[in-house]
Amino acid sequence: MIIGVPKEIKLQEYRVGMIPAGVRALTKQGHRVIIQKSAGEGSGIPDKDYISAGAIIQTEAKKIYEEADMIVKVKEPLEEEYDFLKPNQILYTFLHLAPDRKLTLALLERKVIGIAYETIQLPDGPLPLLIPMSEIAGRMAIQVGASLLEKEKGGRGVLLAGVPGVAPGNVVILGAGTVGINAAKIAIGMGAKVTILDINLERLRYLDDIFGVKMTTLFCDEENIEKTVLEADLVVGAVLKPGARAPVLVNHDLVSRMKVGAVIVDVAVDQGGCVETIHPTYHDNPTYVVDGIVHYGVANMPGAVGRTSTFALTNATFPYLLKIANLGAPKVFEQDSILLSGLNLYKGSLVCKPVSDSLKIPCAPPENLF
Repeated sequence: MIIGVPKEIKLQEYRVGMIPAGVRALTKQGHRVIIQKSAGEGSGIPDKDYISAGAIIQTEAKKIYEEADMIVKVKEPLEEEYDFLKPNQILYTFLHLAPDRKLTLALLERKVIGIAYETIQLPDGPLPLLIPMSEIAGRMAIQVGASLLEKEKGGRGVLLAGVPGVAPGNVVILGAGTVGINAAKIAIGMGAKVTILDINLERLRYLDDIFGVKMTTLFCDEENIEKTVLEADLVVGAVLKPGARAPVLVNHDLVSRMKVGAVIVDVAVDQGGCVETIHPTYHDNPTYVVDGIVHYGVANMPGAVGRTSTFALTNATFPYLLKIANLGAPKVFEQDSILLSGLNLYKGSLVCKPVSDSLKIPCAPPENLF
């Protein structure tokens, strides 16, 4: 199989879809890998490292798409990339289709085979390709939020750690999944007062056992959301419904009643966000203010730490990538139920029900298509 890795063109996206070790493993098994020139520079990987591993360097992204049987990326295609895609081409990347009707329709029209990192799911529930980026985003959410609380950046002038004689900052985390637990680790490490909310009582019991009195756990209902958000200095949105749009837990009215200068970091923004007033932003202009509340909506937070993120992501994505390359489609989906869970689009049909439900586009059972 010919595997193409174009350079990411999303604003301030420094990750890359493959590292030299992946190139080496693929070429040893007889596959051909084409990397766009300077694709790895944002992650500290020079072209010469890819060449040494056996890759071919191509200057133009369009030619990579023309040649490749499979495109490996980090972020979803942008509009200027739509026409590069061709029928039956495998697209292996984060897709985040649920909040993006235009992208979904464009990919359906081009009849690609779209495998989304964020919906590949193990039988017992974990999302192995989403976990490393969620770990990074959760940790960054506190790092970023702590900085934005500084007065000169629009915040309340609160130090999360506090000092002797002065109370620490109050962090509220909505969601106790991978993002939430990693945010909690950093916030607790900083010395903040931390409250985490979730609807999964078993998860809350687990966190209570792990963190004890260092963190308060609450059931995520409307009353607890309102009470904690109004007391918060920093709110982290960490809600996830695999493949679907994030539920809105904090509406505009509640935002308008928060403490002036409080900060919202909504990690769920790439799935539409769990705060009504959030919208996507970029690293060069990451914040905006609504009703005196600082909003941070960068949808590719891990892209800011490109080297760490690239290696963490490819550690998770590559074993599945190799299986796709070796078996091809549809054989890989017939033999691997885990990869089948990642299939969102198949040659003009939408096959992911959460995306179908979010966008009101008809969904076809994948087993009827192969």
